[in-house]
Amino acid sequence: MNENNVTIYEDREFMIFNVSELNIIDFTQVEETSINTVRKSVDGAKTFVKWDGATPDCVNNLTTKEGPYTYEEILAILATPEWTDPNPLFLPQ
Repeated sequence: MNENNVTIYEDREFMIFNVSELNIIDFTQVEETSINTVRKSVDGAKTFVKWDGATPDCVNNLTTKEGPYTYEEILAILATPEWTDPNPLFLPQ
C-alpha cells in the first residue's frame, strides 16, 4: 500500500452498519453523497460511511455499527468475500 494514501487518510474513519439504518445518516456529515451511492456488501445487508475528524452524531446514533475502522483496516475488510464477490458477473478486460 502506498504510504501517501495512509497519510492522506490518517484522520479518516469508517463505520459499517446494516442498510436498514441508512435513513439515520445525515449525508452532510459524512463523505458519501446519498443512500443511492453507498457501497454495499455482496449480500446487500451492510454498508459503511466515512468521515474525517470527530464521529458525526448520526453515526453515533446507529445501533448496528461495527467499528470505527482506520483506512488500512477497512481496506482489509473490503477485500473479503463479504464485500468483494469472488465470482463477479463481469470480468475485467
